[in-house]
Amino acid sequence: MSEPGTSGHGGLLVVDDEPFLRDAVAASLRFLGYDVTTAENGAEALRLAREHPFDLVVLDVMLPDIDGFDVVGRLRRDGLRVPVIFLTARDTQADKVTGLTLGGDDYMTKPFGLEELAARIGTVLRRTRPAATGPKLTFADVELDQETYEVRRSGQLIDLSPTEFRLLRYLMLNPGRVLTRAQLLDHVWNYDFRGSGTVVSTYIAYLRRKLGTPEVIHTQRAVGYMLRIREEP
Repeated sequence: MSEPGTSGHGGLLVVDDEPFLRDAVAASLRFLGYDVTTAENGAEALRLAREHPFDLVVLDVMLPDIDGFDVVGRLRRDGLRVPVIFLTARDTQADKVTGLTLGGDDYMTKPFGLEELAARIGTVLRRTRPAATGPKLTFADVELDQETYEVRRSGQLIDLSPTEFRLLRYLMLNPGRVLTRAQLLDHVWNYDFRGSGTVVSTYIAYLRRKLGTPEVIHTQRAVGYMLRIREEP
């Protein structure tokens, strides 16, 4: 199993108990620029999907412990709406109906072409990505432009370093969600970065100082950070 990293595209989770197929799919998607995490069973898939905000899951139905349909059912009961493309060797209409009814976004039977899978992933991502991934992100009176790399608060331009910009961008892509220090290290710093949570807290402090008051970055003690508007007492 591989843990989440970063890239120019959103993160994908590929789940399959066949090592050769899992590695081939992951390698082809990484070649296309996607950040790919892999899992070999349903338990790993559930843990990873609950801990990381993946853009899409490529999920085998026939897993050795929890089948793919059950994995998606549990995620949906948790309130996680991550898009899912099912992979299966069972080519029956009933299975397809089951998968799509559970909240799957597409269904591919084995064997399949890697080019077709990549095309379907692109189609699902274009359909399901929220409007917030457009050029401008906003939270309260903070505006971040992903094309010009400008950040403003109440219309006032704020000068951020590239790392501060990436950190603020990731927080703004997940408003109201607590992000752990490990998640922030994975998504903001280099995948091979071997630092500790100290660097995260240091850059959070830089951001807070530059953004000024009232603070919009909230610390969830012993867990991580989130964007939240502080309520007046």
